Amino acid sequence: MASIFFKDTYIIVPAEPTWTGRFPLAEWDQVGTITHVPTVYFYDKPSESFQGDVVETLKNSLSRALFYFYPMAGRLRWLPRGRFELDCNAAGATFIEAESEAVLTDFNDYSPTPEFEKLMPQVNYKNPIETIPLVLAQLTKFKCGGLSLGVNLSHAVVDGLSALHFLSEWGRIARSEAIETVPFLDRKILWAGEPLPPFASPPRFDHKEFEQPPLLLGEKDNVEERKKKTTVAMLKLSKSQLEKLKSIVNTSKYADPARGFTRYETVTGHVWRCACKARGHSPEQPTAIGICVDIRNRMQPPLPRGYFGNATLDVVAASTSGELISNELGFAAEKISKAIKNVTNEYVMIGIEYLKNQDDLKKFQDLHALGSTEGPFYGNPNLGLVSWLTLPMYGLDFGWGKEVYMGPGTHDFDGDSLLLTDQNEDGSVILATCLQVAHMEAFKKHFYEDI
Repeated sequence: MASIFFKDTYIIVPAEPTWTGRFPLAEWDQVGTITHVPTVYFYDKPSESFQGDVVETLKNSLSRALFYFYPMAGRLRWLPRGRFELDCNAAGATFIEAESEAVLTDFNDYSPTPEFEKLMPQVNYKNPIETIPLVLAQLTKFKCGGLSLGVNLSHAVVDGLSALHFLSEWGRIARSEAIETVPFLDRKILWAGEPLPPFASPPRFDHKEFEQPPLLLGEKDNVEERKKKTTVAMLKLSKSQLEKLKSIVNTSKYADPARGFTRYETVTGHVWRCACKARGHSPEQPTAIGICVDIRNRMQPPLPRGYFGNATLDVVAASTSGELISNELGFAAEKISKAIKNVTNEYVMIGIEYLKNQDDLKKFQDLHALGSTEGPFYGNPNLGLVSWLTLPMYGLDFGWGKEVYMGPGTHDFDGDSLLLTDQNEDGSVILATCLQVAHMEAFKKHFYEDI
C-alpha cells in the first residue's frame, strides 16, 4: 500500500461564540460505547463544476456546523464514580489534511483492511479524556484526484442517527444551503443530571444488558478469548437471499402472522445461529446477542425531532447454542423480536434509574475494555449486531458530488458486527462482521449455505 503523507493538522473552532459551560450527559451517553466510531467516505475526483478549494470548503463549513452543534466542539470531563460530563469550551475539532500515492482502485471492494486505518484520524485513549477531541476528520487526496474523508465521532456524545444528522448538516452548509433540522440539545429531557419522577407502581427490573455476558463453558473469564486474532469480512445478502430467509422465518411456527419478522430480526437470527455453528459450541453453551434499539419513538411522549445525543440502548437476547441450532431460524428471530418489543417507555425509565443508582459506571463502558480484560466483551460465545439499516447513511455531498462508497472504519473486537443496506443494489444488505480468524471461514460457509 502506498504511504500517506500528513500535510497539516488544524483545530477547527465554532465560527461564532457559543454557549460555554458544563453540560450534564444522560445515562445512556455514559455507558456502552464511549469511544469514537469511525466511518469513511470515498469520492471521485471533483468535477470542473466545483470551483472551490476542497480543504477550505471542509474547514469553513465544519466551523459553521460546530456553531449549531456546539457540544461537538467541547471535551469530556471525568466526574467521580465513573461518570463524566461535557465541557462546552469550544476547544474545537481536529481536521487533518493528508496525501497518498494510492488511487481509488487500490481499494478494490472497499472492504475494511488495516490500510483503512491510515485514512482514519487516530484517537489515542492513553491521553487524558479532557484533551481528546469529540470530532476528528481526515481528508486524504489520492494520486488519481479522488478523495477520502475519514471521520471519528465520540459515541459518548452522539449515537448513529445524531452522528449522521451532524454530518448531513455539515454537508448542507458546505453547499451553501440552510440547515434542515436544528439540533435539540437539552438532554434533561432524558433526566440528565436530574432525578427521575416517581414510578406509578413498583417497576419490574429485567435488564439483562447490565449483566456480564456468558462465558465459554469451563472458563472463569474471557481473558484468553480477548487475545485471539480477529479478521473482518463484508458479506452481502442479495435481495433474493434476503427474501428467502424472510420466507423461512415468516412461515415458521414462531412467526406472528399479524406482523411478521423484520429484516433485522431475520438476518440477526441467521447470524447468531451461524456463529454458534462456526464456533463449534457444545449444545449447552449459553450465548447472548446484544441488540441496539432506538428509543426516540418509544418514549412517552416521543423525543423531539432532532434530539441530539444517545437515544439508543443495548438489549440482550439469550439462549443456548443447542437450542438455536436444533430449532428453526424462527426460534432465534423470535428471541430477538421479544427483546426489542420489551423496550417501552417504562423499560427505558427503569434502566435510567438503575444506572443512576450504580456506585460506578466504569464496568459498563467500552473504554476500559481497550487492550485490557475489563469492560463489556461480546466476543465468543456472544455477538453484538448493530443495525444501520434505517439510518440515512448515504449521499454526503460537500459540493463535489456524492460519495462512491461509504462504510464503517476498522473494528477489531470479536463479535462486533454491523448490518447496513447495500449502496449499489436495492434490496440487498451487507453484514460487516469481525470474528476470530479460526471461525471466519466456517461462518461464511454457514452464512450462505444455510439460506
